[in-house]
Amino acid sequence: MIRNTVESWRPQRGPDWSGVLIRLANSGPPPWLLYTAASAALVVILLAAFLVGSALQIGALGPQPVPSNLH
Repeated sequence: MIRNTVESWRPQRGPDWSGVLIRLANSGPPPWLLYTAASAALVVILLAAFLVGSALQIGALGPQPVPSNLH
């Protein structure tokens, strides 16, 4: 029975994109979990960039020079 089914199967013309998209939409994590994880990752990246920039005194995060020609 399985052999008859396999041998009689003929592929359709082109991929079944609508079916693939529907299966992908139904699988995976729920949207709220995905957005929460992405937001947390963004906060971690920004905090790390701030700390690295402060430690390396890059840009406006570093100490500003004080003019020494004031008398």
